[in-house]
Amino acid sequence: MTDNVSLISGVALRYATALLELAEDQKAVDAVEKDLDGFEKLLGESADLRRLVQSPVFSADEQLKALSAILDKAGLKGLAANFLKLAAKNRRLFAVPGMISAFRAVLAAKRGETTADVTSAAPLSDDQVEALKKALHASTGKTIKISAKVDPELIGGLIVKVGSRMIDTSLKTKLNSLKFAMKEVG
Repeated sequence: MTDNVSLISGVALRYATALLELAEDQKAVDAVEKDLDGFEKLLGESADLRRLVQSPVFSADEQLKALSAILDKAGLKGLAANFLKLAAKNRRLFAVPGMISAFRAVLAAKRGETTADVTSAAPLSDDQVEALKKALHASTGKTIKISAKVDPELIGGLIVKVGSRMIDTSLKTKLNSLKFAMKEVG
């Protein structure tokens, strides 16, 4: 498969593979992918939800009840919601972020896609994202899916990671290199 799949735990990979097979059987792969993205966004926005997911202090019943309420309020239903509830019931809620990553990796491998993690100093426009996809496709020969993050500390430029390769054209890195070169001279 891909390099990313080998870095994912066995439990996460088994759950993700099972979810993908169910989603394919029910012809709901896109809906499940969208719902998992929505849940991951909720995780990123809420420290309380992260604590619920990660803490072993909560019982399976407490996690299931709280998670059910959160999913209902967020409008996440169907196969993805049932999957998340099953993870809570089986005391595997802590592994859900890995399961989501594994789901994406397995799905990308099936689709022949590669994910490029792109960090920029400012949000990229749609035209910039498309140009980046084309350039990376020309380089790798694979369909590229962009996972974009913004880090204002980069000042300018990009950091692009595709598999085990990384290209860092950020001004922050160039300035640090210049700083070290100046120290060696003086």
